[in-house]
Amino acid sequence: MKAAPILFATTSYQYLLKRMLALQPYEVGQVEVKHFPDGERYQRVQSDVAQRDVVLIGGTQTDASTLELYDLSCAFAKFGARSLTLIIPYFGYSTMERAVKTGEVVTAKNRARLLSSIPPAGMGNRIVLLDLHAEGLSFYFEGGVVPFHLYAKDVILEGVRSLAQGNFVLGSTDAGRAKWVESLANDLGVEGAFVFKRRIDGRTTELTAMSARVQGADVVIYDDMIRTGGSLISAAKAYLDSGAKSVSAIATHGILPENSLQRIQDAGLFQKVIVTDSHPHAVELENGFLEVRSVAGILNTWILEHLG
Repeated sequence: MKAAPILFATTSYQYLLKRMLALQPYEVGQVEVKHFPDGERYQRVQSDVAQRDVVLIGGTQTDASTLELYDLSCAFAKFGARSLTLIIPYFGYSTMERAVKTGEVVTAKNRARLLSSIPPAGMGNRIVLLDLHAEGLSFYFEGGVVPFHLYAKDVILEGVRSLAQGNFVLGSTDAGRAKWVESLANDLGVEGAFVFKRRIDGRTTELTAMSARVQGADVVIYDDMIRTGGSLISAAKAYLDSGAKSVSAIATHGILPENSLQRIQDAGLFQKVIVTDSHPHAVELENGFLEVRSVAGILNTWILEHLG
């Protein structure tokens, strides 16, 4: 009889492991972690993973986090894991997922190649990804690794319903999210609204046009991720200028670097913002204005269907 999967998590994703344990009593793998005076990380796998289906939850929100994920995965393969599944709720580097100018480094592809180079476990390696900024990113993984792209749609739909009822419109920050917004709007039975923008630099965007009917309606803006909040603020202003009664926002990934959340809150445009716990920084920032909903149920369902 095949043993149940054993779950591990990198340092920054221990919170998500705990939330998954509340749904299913998995065996938790143990790793000793410490740091040498020069900052080098020491890791030792204390659990026996030989002939076990190993699941590692971690993210690529920083280079250090990516290497922690990589180093542990290599160790699990070396120590005889039957299969190895990397659950990456937030796959970073989406800003550089393609080259626009000659000479640009496509970091997202390089990181996918790095994770593809993890030695294969006995029954192979899988990588589980959630709401990728660009769906084509899953094709960057090479060799025998099998990518799975999951969607946080159920969590997002529940969040939208909690933000607005009755006469509301589901809005987009730009035309690039139009397909996702249209799909969500159809599921909710509401109208979708879209704004069009031009990116000036990494922090600044300019609104160029809008196609929306939002007069007197509550607007819930959806985006796959919130970074600095510039696009979100510009879209909210556009909807309110067009007669919207109120604006709230929802996203899968809450990156929110530096003082981004404070900037969004201080803009005075939003009733509330909801994100998922796919990124550890969002969990750290949760307050009365920012609500964080868990994707643990989505990940747990995948594990039970594929490794149960």
